[in-house]
Parts: sequence; structure tokens; C-alpha cells
Amino acid sequence: MVYLQTVTKKRKKRDAAVISYTMSRIRSKDTSIEIHLRKALWARGLRYRKHYTRLPGSPDIAFPSAKVAVFCDSTFWHGRDWDTRKPKMQTNRSYWVRKIEKNMARDERINSELADMGWRVLRYWDVEIEKELSRCVTEVAQLVRRHAKHP
Repeated sequence: MVYLQTVTKKRKKRDAAVISYTMSRIRSKDTSIEIHLRKALWARGLRYRKHYTRLPGSPDIAFPSAKVAVFCDSTFWHGRDWDTRKPKMQTNRSYWVRKIEKNMARDERINSELADMGWRVLRYWDVEIEKELSRCVTEVAQLVRRHAKHP
């Protein structure tokens, strides 16, 4: 019985180390979905600013002349389908639920702050960018061209 407890403790430590390492590899800037969208926008002739720190939330992609901010949100970190995903969370549940709900609240607050400043905000989920890239690019292009100061 003691052997089983020792093995279980070692396995938990190893699993925690693997999880910790995996989480440390997650990027907040220049994610694959963000790069994918940026390359498509650039190919379409749209010029933008990356991680525009002059605005609340530092939008992933910003078009200052048109006052358009684009965010590329991941399913996990920003709570896509949160009502169905939340009950399924098991590991360190209290931490992750609080963390993701704070992210969701921050996203809403940033959206309203940007809207109050006269900016138009577009948020795309990672799955939208992966599966419907052309639609996302078309929406951004139309909005930028409609509101650009120098068309």
C-alpha cells in the first residue's frame, strides 16, 4: 500500500511539472491564430499596428486611421461556450473558473472602453480564424475601408 501511495505522489508531481511546462509555453502575443489573421490582412493590402499599446487592452491588430481594433481570442482563455465548458472543468477548478471569468469580464470592460473612445471592436475566436478566415478578413476589410480617414 505504501508503494502505491509513493508511486501516486510521484506521478502527481510529474503530471504537475508537465502541466506547468506546457502552460509556460503559452504565448500572449504573436499566437498562431493572430499571425494567421495578420498575414491574410496584409495580403489583402491592409496595414495595421500590432499590439497597439496606446489603447486599453492592447488590441492584437489595430487600424488607427479607421479606429478599428481586432482581438484574436482563444477558446480556453476567453471562455467560449463557457456555460457548457465550466461544469466540465475538474483540475484546480476554483482557480480556473475565477481566472477565465475575470478574463471575460475584462474583455467586456475593454470593449466598452474602446466603444466610448469611438473605436469599433471586432473579436474573433480561434476556431473562427482557423475555419472561416476569409469571412473574418472580409469583415475587417469592409469595416476598415468604411471608416478610414484616407480611403
